[in-house]
Amino acid sequence: MTHTKRNKKHFPVTPAIRFLDQNQGRFIPHVYDFAREGGVSRQCAQRLGIDLHSVAKTLIFEDVSLHPFIVIMPGDKEVVTRKMARYLGVKTVAPCTPHTAQKHSGYQMGGCSPFGARRAMPVFMEEELLDLATVYINGGKRGFILEMEPGEIVRLLDPTLVRVGM
Repeated sequence: MTHTKRNKKHFPVTPAIRFLDQNQGRFIPHVYDFAREGGVSRQCAQRLGIDLHSVAKTLIFEDVSLHPFIVIMPGDKEVVTRKMARYLGVKTVAPCTPHTAQKHSGYQMGGCSPFGARRAMPVFMEEELLDLATVYINGGKRGFILEMEPGEIVRLLDPTLVRVGM
């Protein structure tokens, strides 16, 4: 699973792609027509004809002290915030507003990638994603998805593996 400089012109060069290039990331790019309405993960799965569970959502959260962190979750699951808070040893955590998420990550809602975020943040990844042969994760732009092996995501991001999804 790799890309070449030759086919770079067929997909956007985002901060995520620059990060992956710098770290020899292996991926296959996919571009699809993005529509503002509807869930981004569901839309991606439908447009690409893939299972919703294999589409990884990149979610930006904050703890009670407003420290941001990233959670990578299967597209058909939701983060149970009380489990995440308990894992972190804090009272509460909450998803960021779109404006705050963009401020932390540098990415627009619907185009948020865990790669090349504007601000370094801890990354947590739902452990069950490791059971999949392939994960589809945002490439840093709406309508731009990267097909990757879950082990490659782990190699590049060194996330803390958690079980906080429902």
